[in-house]
Amino acid sequence: MITHLRGKLVEKNPTDIIVECGGVGYFLNISLHTHALIPEQENIFILTYLQVREDAQTLFGFMEKAERDLFVKLISVSGIGASTARTMLSSLSPAQIIEAITTEDVPTIKSVKGIGAKTAQRVIIDLKDKLGAVEDVNKILTSQGNTHKEEALSALETLGYTKKQSDKIVKKVVSENPDASVETIIKLALKNL
Repeated sequence: MITHLRGKLVEKNPTDIIVECGGVGYFLNISLHTHALIPEQENIFILTYLQVREDAQTLFGFMEKAERDLFVKLISVSGIGASTARTMLSSLSPAQIIEAITTEDVPTIKSVKGIGAKTAQRVIIDLKDKLGAVEDVNKILTSQGNTHKEEALSALETLGYTKKQSDKIVKKVVSENPDASVETIIKLALKNL
């Protein structure tokens, strides 16, 4: 299996890239999330996943190991193919998908084109316990860079709420209002506690 490529970025489109390695051009399907992370430089290193079917061999590219791990988990779910998993990773960030699965947020998963209520529930049921195996899950969830979230959780603990009580609500508030200040997060969380 091809696990990664290091080479010259020949072409970059929102849904695919071509990387030349040793004179061979590799066509990689990518998500919009990966597209945003690809540096504007000639030489790149990209992780890959090779899907082999009887009628095609398709190479997918990822800038983050955690995104590739999540992609592999998603395609293991019945009813989620590689193109649907790529659409999910284009519509939502890996952090949003992981959060939606761990908080059993069916509407968020259902918001992805091509996923209905039953498939969204299947994704949650199949992956909720398996996400611990996705490397860097905690890093993804905290790497949203939201120190406001941590400050809000700390403040709510000071007010007497347990971290378990407030964590789920604060995550929901932050996902709905990513640019909210600490004060706004606390006010909105207190309405729901």
